Amino acid sequence: MEIRLYLQMLRRGWWLILLTTLVAVSVSLGISYLVTPQYRATARFIISPSAVVANGPDTVLQGLQTIDRQSVMTTYSEIMNSNRIYTDALAFLQLKSDDLQDYTYKAVVLPSSSVLELSVVGPDPQLAAKIANAIGFQTINFTRRLNQVIGIDFLDTAVPPTEPYSPQPLRDAGLAFALGVIGGAFLAILREQLRLSLEVFRQRLHLDSETGVYNNKYFTRLVSEELAQNPEDVLSVGIVELNGLQDIIGTYPVAALQRILQKVTDSLRKELRGNDVIGRWNDISFIVMLPNTSGMAANGTFERIFQALSGSVDVGQFGLSVNLDAHIGGAEYGNRISAQELFEKANSALQEARREKNIPVYVWEMKNPFWSQKSTDAE
Repeated sequence: MEIRLYLQMLRRGWWLILLTTLVAVSVSLGISYLVTPQYRATARFIISPSAVVANGPDTVLQGLQTIDRQSVMTTYSEIMNSNRIYTDALAFLQLKSDDLQDYTYKAVVLPSSSVLELSVVGPDPQLAAKIANAIGFQTINFTRRLNQVIGIDFLDTAVPPTEPYSPQPLRDAGLAFALGVIGGAFLAILREQLRLSLEVFRQRLHLDSETGVYNNKYFTRLVSEELAQNPEDVLSVGIVELNGLQDIIGTYPVAALQRILQKVTDSLRKELRGNDVIGRWNDISFIVMLPNTSGMAANGTFERIFQALSGSVDVGQFGLSVNLDAHIGGAEYGNRISAQELFEKANSALQEARREKNIPVYVWEMKNPFWSQKSTDAE
């Protein structure tokens, strides 16, 4: 499931992947044609027993055993990398170090062998090869004075390279392409995650923290937008007041209050349609918007909500039971009245429902207000 989600993120961010890849390749090619080419000249050296066979087999065996030690190979590579050898090589070539600031050199031991590899990198292939060979000669001369058992000699002398070591436009462009795709994919996924996080954050700003339904401010905005977009359509709103909550707010445990509010929210969702909207009006009231619903039809919906909330709400884990004492006041939209006027009509209907104890559901219509006969009979 996560793989499918990431694939969807990549598909939505294809343009970002493409853009990142194009930028990476373009930068790579631009650098390739702007920077000074660097050439690498390589020389190889072999370390072996010196010509001491005349001294007897014991000396040869001693030399082979010494070569087999990794520390000896490392020592020879360090000698070749030393500043002394480099200075002697430049003096041999009659060059100054200030003239070779763009050149670098390094000797390494090749794995599982008695071979050293010396590389010199610089802008002039001819000079790079000369420096490599000069360092090699100086190393050979220096070590011969120190050790008569082990000798180092050229295996391959350095020759001027014909192709630059860097940049290599095709290689660098291929690497840039791969990095661009990877970087673009990362940015596409990051962009989607940030977008989702922002959407969740914005959504949370619109929700009531205790119930998860829309808060008063956002609900009011939704109704205003609905009236502005569909000024000729019929619409109804209803305020569901739960007077029984007044006595428990501040006295019941917070968890118990949240449990009661959640049960109320579940009851509202159960009685409403998928396109109906629920909001938290105040501490003891909810409000609902019923699109494409006349006052008469809304009255039937409010009746069902009243019946669903008319009994006691038990919070078993706390051993509490609450009578919600619900009253509902609704209003029908018409004649292009404003959202504020619509809410005022619903609030006036709620006041009528409070006054008339035998009429707990009261709906204001554009033509005339009416109340539910069913509620009267039930009383």
